[in-house]
Amino acid sequence: MRGGVQLVFRSRTAYRSRVNKTVIEVQVRAVLPTSGGCAVFLGNQDKVFIIYVDQTVGSAITMFMRDISKERPLTHDLMGHLMTALGAHVERIIINDLKNATYYARMIIRAENELQQKKIVELDGRPSDCIAMATQQKVPIYVSQEVWEEVDDMTDVLRKMEEEGLKPDPETEGGSESAEEDE
Repeated sequence: MRGGVQLVFRSRTAYRSRVNKTVIEVQVRAVLPTSGGCAVFLGNQDKVFIIYVDQTVGSAITMFMRDISKERPLTHDLMGHLMTALGAHVERIIINDLKNATYYARMIIRAENELQQKKIVELDGRPSDCIAMATQQKVPIYVSQEVWEEVDDMTDVLRKMEEEGLKPDPETEGGSESAEEDE
């Protein structure tokens, strides 16, 4: 696979890539408004961290989490429809790097044409857009072990916010970490 990362099953939440890069599965635990956009809390039972995103993408992630229908397709809806029309779908996303408080992500897309020829495409993307597409298509979100070890655990922050009445999306189960907006 040219420049791609092939992942093989390792355990319920951790996988190892062909290049021996371990990734950990996370879920969107909450999306909360901030003064400059939204804080997306990602994590699992072990740890939660935050990625800050702009308001429009934060709203899109929330709408996908809640299965809110929209009167007209938004950008991520259009991307999803386009991929479906071309016989493709997001298979998974990986938040693979964190440099100078900026997150980086990869979107792995599987496509099959009318002759049943299969192709895997790996694209670089803003983590916010990748998270929105993964949430829309209900596919796994992974974080590289290196990023996982670097981020601060924000589990207690999210728990405290929930206790004080700042409710995240009711269909998620708390978590978070932090960095600058991913643009």
